[in-house]
Amino acid sequence: MIPYNAPIDDMRFTLNHVVGLPAVAQLPGYEAADADLVDAVLEEAGKLARDVLAPINWQGDRDGAVLENGVVRTAPGFKEAYKAYAEGGWNSVPFDPDHGGQGLPWTLAMPIQEMWNAANMSFALCPMLNQGAVELLSEHGSEEQKGKYLEKMISGEWTGTMNLTEPQAGSDVGAVRTRAVPQGDGTYRITGQKIFITYGEHDLTPNIIHMVLARTPDAPAGVKGISLFIVPKFLVDEDGGIGERNDLRCAGLEHKMGIHASPTAVMAFGDNGGAVGFLIGEENRGLEYMFTMMNNARLGVGVQGVGIAERAYQQAVAYARTRTQSRALDGRNPEPVAIINHPDIRRMLMTAKSQIEAARALTYTTAAAFDRAKRSTDAEERKRARALNDLLTPITKAWCTDLGVEVASLGVQVHGGMGFIEETGAAQHYRDARIAPIYEGTNGIQANDLVFRKVVRDGGQSAFALMAEMTTVALAAKEGPGDDLEVIGANLHDALHVLEQTTNWLLEAAKTDVRAAAAGAVPYLRMFGITVGGWLMAKAAMAAQAQMAQRGADTRFLDGKLITARFYADQILPQVQGLMKPIVAGHRTVMALAEDQF
Repeated sequence: MIPYNAPIDDMRFTLNHVVGLPAVAQLPGYEAADADLVDAVLEEAGKLARDVLAPINWQGDRDGAVLENGVVRTAPGFKEAYKAYAEGGWNSVPFDPDHGGQGLPWTLAMPIQEMWNAANMSFALCPMLNQGAVELLSEHGSEEQKGKYLEKMISGEWTGTMNLTEPQAGSDVGAVRTRAVPQGDGTYRITGQKIFITYGEHDLTPNIIHMVLARTPDAPAGVKGISLFIVPKFLVDEDGGIGERNDLRCAGLEHKMGIHASPTAVMAFGDNGGAVGFLIGEENRGLEYMFTMMNNARLGVGVQGVGIAERAYQQAVAYARTRTQSRALDGRNPEPVAIINHPDIRRMLMTAKSQIEAARALTYTTAAAFDRAKRSTDAEERKRARALNDLLTPITKAWCTDLGVEVASLGVQVHGGMGFIEETGAAQHYRDARIAPIYEGTNGIQANDLVFRKVVRDGGQSAFALMAEMTTVALAAKEGPGDDLEVIGANLHDALHVLEQTTNWLLEAAKTDVRAAAAGAVPYLRMFGITVGGWLMAKAAMAAQAQMAQRGADTRFLDGKLITARFYADQILPQVQGLMKPIVAGHRTVMALAEDQF
């Protein structure tokens, strides 16, 4: 497996010229995020990813995490890497300074998290779940709970988890059976089992703070009867120190297709009478609170897709540059050439590169909307930003993770037969990437969320508002200098026309045949993702074109940005037209077969 080098130039360009980080840095509380600090953060994060996290990735996949006598041992090097990560202050980047955070924008946190996931996805899962737990407690915890847990979780001294899934429930959270019985002293006794708990048990930190969904005895059925509890591995003393062990344990580790170094635990609560839990907020509002953590995690998972795609792409490029095979098609050189000279290899590499850059811009854009929704001083701007963040979150999670799998698969293909051999490392990227479309709500669930909760619910208002903004960019690109911008703008405009037509069809279909709308949800999300990607690539192309005329410009880098955006417009955006018919007509056969005909 080749070394990982963070694509800092592209990250910086995307932050400054596509997403608008300088404007985000003007929001109250974010003023410290000036250009010098951003550059320093990206450079130092890149070093940690390259020198500490990436070197232990392959061995972590080989050795994995191990459960021994009730204790989970992480893979060799992980404890030392986590110590370096926490001591470097990386866990605290986007959090409230009142609890030890650095108070920097989530927009800046996204490229950092991309680096962790690209370097070592198994490692990065632990901080990702912890950051979601921190966000949850920051939004919904009591002042006492914040004072007891947040500082240590923000510093990384302790980590947090999300405990939703149960064997009989899967993604149907309303079927949760874990019980929480009030004790009359403000505590609850938690009994039950949770599965698929990422870093539910490990040896990286002395305490783990579990966020657990459970039902109280008199709770109504379904999702309206779920409450949320803090259930620490070790109870916390009044002075903030670690007390006695709580009644919970890791009952087993899952044997997975990938992310072997990430311990995915089966957690048992209450073997000896019940684990002590502390209610967050009010009873029966647990799922509402948990969505704060889930939406944070969905953005984090989208970034995972980008990170693993970037790692697979870097490895594929390195292999294509060094692997010689067959003569060049132009016949000028009788000797075998590096396979990067062959058109089909170029097609695969450009397909990966262009979509990675689009997906990267999407994850950063979603985070920027989150920052504006939290910090803007203008109420209307906060409202618009919140609507945009809500709309883009399921697209970010699903489209970016699907791309992670597709690009990792292309990476294997570029390697040819050697890609199927574990020693090259290409197969690990594919195996690791495959989980991301499944967890934090499968991508089918994300597609239904987009269609029914984000588009149909408000009559398409948020979707059409974004389309109007994207149309402005398309028209500006069409009028820009040069053939490249004209084609980029025209193809984006065509895609937007199809997206608008399809959205109108879905709005009508949802009124009369909800199954027809649901049957087209996944291709609709893909259509939306491709179009949003085209919008962001058009913005990148216009920025690159404008910078080329400036003195001292890196014309080679900027020319690459323009060519990549043109490839996206030529090769990726036209796929939108092909997705329309399966949505508006193909739904008829989705449900046509009887069960016994399968």
